[in-house]
Amino acid sequence: MNLCIASGKGGTGKTTIAVNLALALGGRAELLDCDVEEPNAHIFLRPEIEQKRVITTPIPQVDLSLCTYCGKCAQICRFSAIAVVAKKVLLFEDLCHSCGGCTLVCPTKAISETTRELGVLNGGRRDDIRFLSGRLRVGETMAPPLIRQVRAEADADVEKITIIDAPPGTSCPVIAAVSGTDFVVLVTEPTPFGLHDLKLAVEAVRLLGIPCGLVINRADIGDRAVYDYAKEQGLPILLSIPFERRIAELYSEGKTLVESLPEWRPAFIQLYEDIAALVQGQKQQKETACAK
Repeated sequence: MNLCIASGKGGTGKTTIAVNLALALGGRAELLDCDVEEPNAHIFLRPEIEQKRVITTPIPQVDLSLCTYCGKCAQICRFSAIAVVAKKVLLFEDLCHSCGGCTLVCPTKAISETTRELGVLNGGRRDDIRFLSGRLRVGETMAPPLIRQVRAEADADVEKITIIDAPPGTSCPVIAAVSGTDFVVLVTEPTPFGLHDLKLAVEAVRLLGIPCGLVINRADIGDRAVYDYAKEQGLPILLSIPFERRIAELYSEGKTLVESLPEWRPAFIQLYEDIAALVQGQKQQKETACAK
């Protein structure tokens, strides 16, 4: 099963949920930190990093001795990453999405591919929990290719529970982390800002056709608007975490709930079991619909 922990905004507690869920499940789980612009799951999980690998993406390079300045490369590029001006070819590497279209359409084969560094992929373990994390190169704007590479390294074992810590928001990096997962846990807080961004996240996840449920962090602040929205939209509230000083202190020290407060371990195990039941229910509904 592939679970994605996401949110409409930063600071809601995605990493807290992802790390504690992985620790509660132990060797059944692996944790992928796909918040590649600000990865921090390692601070709480504290894995032993065993591998580091530079991840690159293909970009075009032009041999001007072969170029006829026909402009076909610029015409096919949807992102204006290449332009032909008079007798010059301008490349804007940061805009390139590595589709290879310009290479394919060049009639004189003047365009070939080189690479640009995206960032680093780190891999390691915490006891029997496998851990993967991406860290985007400073100044790099293209997070989705690195996120997809982190996800591609996930364990192929169908019995493994893959937990993905997604970036915040609803933009392209989030879609890259969420797409193709079995269930999305949306972490929110009961405040006006939390509700506003939760609505955006729910819309995005539903457009992708992925079932989702809520975890409400700092559950006793704010008002009841988030709870009313969840009831109105039929969103299950899978777990609530109170606003307590001792929990905030543990977080500030880089400590986890399930290890420092063992009474929380059953709650996170139950969180997974509830998700598994919802996913199984969805599959049965689809099978019934197909049979009809």
